[in-house]
Amino acid sequence: MSGHVVSCAPDVMGGTPVFAGTRVPVQTLIDYIEAGDSIDDFLEGFPSVTRDQVVAFLEEAKDRVIAAAS
Repeated sequence: MSGHVVSCAPDVMGGTPVFAGTRVPVQTLIDYIEAGDSIDDFLEGFPSVTRDQVVAFLEEAKDRVIAAAS
């Protein structure tokens, strides 16, 4: 993932992948989506994450899934 979207650092959430500049794990977004919640619900609960970060994360994930299936 781009350094501007997701970061991993041992001193931030023990190295858990988080949205860059936050302490919000990307897994939290996945959990919201799996539960049927909207991106807006997620952003309301985690205002430190931007819509641009969420969209960039989802685009990167999509690209990787498509590349892996090719």
